[in-house]
Amino acid sequence: MTAASSKVADPKAPALKAPDYWDQACTELMKHDRIMRKLIPKYPKAEFLTTRGDPFQTLARAIVGQQISVKAAQSVWERTIALTKKFTAKAVLKLEPSALRAAGLSQRKVEYMQDLATHFENGGLSSAKWDLLDDDTVIAELTAIRGIGRWTAEMFLIFYLMRPNVLPLDDIGLIKGISLAYFSGEPVSRNEAKEVAANWAPWQTVATWYMWRSIDPIPVEY
Repeated sequence: MTAASSKVADPKAPALKAPDYWDQACTELMKHDRIMRKLIPKYPKAEFLTTRGDPFQTLARAIVGQQISVKAAQSVWERTIALTKKFTAKAVLKLEPSALRAAGLSQRKVEYMQDLATHFENGGLSSAKWDLLDDDTVIAELTAIRGIGRWTAEMFLIFYLMRPNVLPLDDIGLIKGISLAYFSGEPVSRNEAKEVAANWAPWQTVATWYMWRSIDPIPVEY
Protein backbone atom coordinates (compact mmCIF):
# COMPACT_ATOMS: atom_id res chain seq x y z
CA MET A 1 0.00 0.00 0.00
CA THR A 2 1.11 3.54 -0.58
CA ALA A 3 1.15 6.55 1.64
CA ALA A 4 -1.33 9.29 0.89
CA SER A 5 -1.36 11.12 -2.41
CA SER A 6 0.59 14.34 -2.80
CA LYS A 7 -0.88 17.67 -1.84
CA VAL A 8 -1.88 19.72 -4.84
CA ALA A 9 -4.40 22.48 -5.39
CA ASP A 10 -7.79 20.96 -6.16
CA PRO A 11 -10.48 23.49 -7.08
CA LYS A 12 -13.18 20.84 -6.62
CA ALA A 13 -12.26 20.14 -3.00
CA PRO A 14 -13.58 21.86 0.13
CA ALA A 15 -11.31 24.26 2.03
CA LEU A 16 -8.52 22.59 3.98
CA LYS A 17 -8.48 22.56 7.77
CA ALA A 18 -5.83 21.63 10.33
CA PRO A 19 -6.30 19.61 13.53
CA ASP A 20 -6.35 21.62 16.75
CA TYR A 21 -3.93 19.23 18.46
CA TRP A 22 -1.04 19.67 16.00
CA ASP A 23 1.17 22.07 17.94
CA GLN A 24 0.76 20.18 21.19
CA ALA A 25 1.54 16.89 19.46
CA CYS A 26 4.70 18.25 17.85
CA THR A 27 5.90 19.67 21.17
CA GLU A 28 5.38 16.39 23.00
CA LEU A 29 6.87 14.25 20.22
CA MET A 30 10.02 16.36 20.21
CA LYS A 31 10.21 16.08 23.98
CA HIS A 32 9.92 12.29 24.09
CA ASP A 33 11.52 11.09 20.83
CA ARG A 34 15.06 11.99 19.78
CA ILE A 35 14.37 11.43 16.05
CA MET A 36 11.27 13.60 16.12
CA ARG A 37 13.27 16.25 17.96
CA LYS A 38 15.51 16.52 14.88
CA LEU A 39 12.91 15.81 12.19
CA ILE A 40 9.98 18.10 13.00
CA PRO A 41 11.97 21.39 12.91
CA LYS A 42 13.11 20.60 9.37
CA TYR A 43 9.67 21.40 7.95
CA PRO A 44 7.74 24.67 7.92
CA LYS A 45 5.20 25.22 10.67
CA ALA A 46 2.73 26.04 7.92
CA GLU A 47 2.76 22.36 6.85
CA PHE A 48 0.46 20.02 8.71
CA LEU A 49 -2.13 17.30 8.31
CA THR A 50 -5.18 18.65 6.47
CA THR A 51 -8.64 17.40 5.64
CA ARG A 52 -10.97 18.25 2.79
CA GLY A 53 -13.96 17.54 5.01
CA ASP A 54 -15.50 15.23 2.39
CA PRO A 55 -15.86 11.57 3.43
CA PHE A 56 -16.63 10.30 -0.07
CA GLN A 57 -13.63 12.03 -1.63
CA THR A 58 -11.35 10.81 1.15
CA LEU A 59 -12.34 7.18 0.65
CA ALA A 60 -12.35 7.47 -3.14
CA ARG A 61 -8.81 8.89 -3.09
CA ALA A 62 -7.74 6.07 -0.83
CA ILE A 63 -9.12 3.50 -3.27
CA VAL A 64 -7.21 5.16 -6.09
CA GLY A 65 -4.03 5.04 -4.02
CA GLN A 66 -4.19 1.37 -3.15
CA GLN A 67 -1.04 -0.53 -4.13
CA ILE A 68 0.40 2.11 -6.46
CA SER A 69 2.99 4.84 -5.97
CA VAL A 70 2.19 8.31 -4.67
CA LYS A 71 3.00 9.85 -8.05
CA ALA A 72 0.89 7.37 -10.02
CA ALA A 73 -2.01 7.74 -7.59
CA GLN A 74 -2.03 11.52 -7.95
CA SER A 75 -2.03 11.28 -11.74
CA VAL A 76 -4.96 8.84 -11.76
CA TRP A 77 -6.86 10.92 -9.22
CA GLU A 78 -6.53 14.11 -11.26
CA ARG A 79 -7.85 12.33 -14.36
CA THR A 80 -10.68 10.80 -12.35
CA ILE A 81 -12.01 14.00 -10.82
CA ALA A 82 -11.75 15.69 -14.23
CA LEU A 83 -14.54 13.38 -15.41
CA THR A 84 -17.17 15.33 -13.43
CA LYS A 85 -17.99 18.97 -12.66
CA LYS A 86 -18.24 18.05 -8.98
CA PHE A 87 -16.82 14.78 -7.70
CA THR A 88 -19.67 13.27 -5.69
CA ALA A 89 -21.10 9.79 -5.24
CA LYS A 90 -24.07 10.71 -7.44
CA ALA A 91 -21.79 11.96 -10.21
CA VAL A 92 -19.64 8.83 -10.09
CA LEU A 93 -22.68 6.59 -10.47
CA LYS A 94 -23.59 8.44 -13.67
CA LEU A 95 -20.19 7.70 -15.23
CA GLU A 96 -19.65 4.79 -17.57
CA PRO A 97 -17.17 2.23 -16.19
CA SER A 98 -15.16 2.69 -19.38
CA ALA A 99 -14.60 6.36 -18.49
CA LEU A 100 -13.17 5.42 -15.11
CA ARG A 101 -11.00 2.77 -16.74
CA ALA A 102 -9.71 5.35 -19.22
CA ALA A 103 -8.75 7.58 -16.29
CA GLY A 104 -6.40 4.86 -15.13
CA LEU A 105 -8.43 2.83 -12.63
CA SER A 106 -8.18 -0.94 -12.80
CA GLN A 107 -11.40 -2.86 -13.39
CA ARG A 108 -11.43 -3.88 -9.74
CA LYS A 109 -10.97 -0.31 -8.54
CA VAL A 110 -13.79 0.82 -10.84
CA GLU A 111 -16.02 -1.71 -9.11
CA TYR A 112 -14.82 -0.55 -5.69
CA MET A 113 -15.46 3.10 -6.58
CA GLN A 114 -18.96 2.38 -7.84
CA ASP A 115 -19.77 0.26 -4.78
CA LEU A 116 -18.55 3.04 -2.50
CA ALA A 117 -20.68 5.58 -4.36
CA THR A 118 -23.71 3.31 -4.04
CA HIS A 119 -23.22 3.06 -0.28
CA PHE A 120 -23.14 6.84 0.01
CA GLU A 121 -26.15 7.36 -2.22
CA ASN A 122 -28.17 4.69 -0.41
CA GLY A 123 -27.32 6.07 3.00
CA GLY A 124 -25.44 2.92 3.90
CA LEU A 125 -22.66 4.81 5.67
CA SER A 126 -23.53 6.32 9.03
CA SER A 127 -21.53 9.49 8.45
CA ALA A 128 -23.44 11.40 11.09
CA LYS A 129 -22.17 8.99 13.76
CA TRP A 130 -18.50 8.74 12.81
CA ASP A 131 -17.37 11.40 15.25
CA LEU A 132 -19.00 9.42 18.05
CA LEU A 133 -17.39 6.07 17.17
CA ASP A 134 -14.02 4.83 18.35
CA ASP A 135 -11.31 3.96 15.83
CA ASP A 136 -11.88 0.20 15.84
CA THR A 137 -15.62 0.63 15.27
CA VAL A 138 -15.05 2.98 12.33
CA ILE A 139 -12.59 0.49 10.82
CA ALA A 140 -15.06 -2.38 11.24
CA GLU A 141 -17.86 -0.39 9.60
CA LEU A 142 -15.77 0.71 6.64
CA THR A 143 -14.05 -2.62 5.98
CA ALA A 144 -17.48 -4.20 5.54
CA ILE A 145 -17.59 -2.32 2.21
CA ARG A 146 -16.09 -4.05 -0.79
CA GLY A 147 -12.65 -2.71 -1.66
CA ILE A 148 -12.00 -1.02 1.68
CA GLY A 149 -9.39 -2.78 3.77
CA ARG A 150 -7.79 -1.74 7.02
CA TRP A 151 -5.27 0.59 5.34
CA THR A 152 -7.99 2.50 3.49
CA ALA A 153 -10.04 2.78 6.67
CA GLU A 154 -6.98 4.08 8.52
CA MET A 155 -6.47 6.74 5.86
CA PHE A 156 -10.07 7.76 6.54
CA LEU A 157 -9.37 7.97 10.27
CA ILE A 158 -6.33 10.14 9.58
CA PHE A 159 -7.48 12.37 6.74
CA TYR A 160 -11.21 12.74 7.36
CA LEU A 161 -11.77 12.18 11.07
CA MET A 162 -8.25 13.44 11.87
CA ARG A 163 -7.86 11.01 14.75
CA PRO A 164 -4.56 11.73 16.57
CA ASN A 165 -3.30 8.25 17.36
CA VAL A 166 -3.56 6.12 14.19
CA LEU A 167 -0.68 3.85 13.17
CA PRO A 168 -1.12 2.39 9.63
CA LEU A 169 1.38 -0.46 9.79
CA ASP A 170 0.43 -1.65 6.28
CA ASP A 171 1.61 1.64 4.82
CA ILE A 172 4.90 1.21 2.97
CA GLY A 173 5.73 4.90 3.31
CA LEU A 174 5.51 4.70 7.08
CA ILE A 175 7.66 1.56 7.20
CA LYS A 176 10.22 3.12 4.84
CA GLY A 177 10.35 6.28 6.91
CA ILE A 178 10.92 4.32 10.13
CA SER A 179 13.60 2.23 8.42
CA LEU A 180 15.53 5.28 7.26
CA ALA A 181 15.09 7.40 10.37
CA TYR A 182 15.49 4.79 13.10
CA PHE A 183 17.33 1.82 11.54
CA SER A 184 19.79 3.44 9.10
CA GLY A 185 17.85 2.01 6.16
CA GLU A 186 17.80 -1.59 7.38
CA PRO A 187 14.60 -3.62 6.78
CA VAL A 188 12.00 -3.13 9.50
CA SER A 189 9.40 -5.65 10.70
CA ARG A 190 5.91 -4.68 11.82
CA ASN A 191 6.85 -5.50 15.41
CA GLU A 192 9.90 -3.25 15.24
CA ALA A 193 7.77 -0.46 13.76
CA LYS A 194 5.24 -0.90 16.57
CA GLU A 195 8.01 -0.67 19.16
CA VAL A 196 9.23 2.60 17.67
CA ALA A 197 5.70 3.98 17.43
CA ALA A 198 4.89 3.11 21.03
CA ASN A 199 7.02 6.10 21.95
CA TRP A 200 4.83 8.33 19.74
CA ALA A 201 1.54 7.69 21.54
CA PRO A 202 -0.87 9.41 21.86
CA TRP A 203 0.25 11.23 18.70
CA GLN A 204 1.00 8.37 16.28
CA THR A 205 -0.91 10.09 13.47
CA VAL A 206 1.33 13.16 13.68
CA ALA A 207 4.52 11.10 13.82
CA THR A 208 3.30 9.05 10.84
CA TRP A 209 2.73 12.27 8.89
CA TYR A 210 6.33 13.29 9.57
CA MET A 211 7.58 9.87 8.49
CA TRP A 212 5.76 10.40 5.19
CA ARG A 213 7.10 13.94 4.97
CA SER A 214 10.66 12.72 5.49
CA ILE A 215 10.56 10.62 2.30
CA ASP A 216 8.35 12.77 0.07
CA PRO A 217 9.16 16.33 -1.10
CA ILE A 218 5.47 17.29 -0.93
CA PRO A 219 3.18 17.04 2.13
CA VAL A 220 0.76 14.14 1.78
CA GLU A 221 -3.02 14.48 1.72
CA TYR A 222 -6.17 12.54 0.99
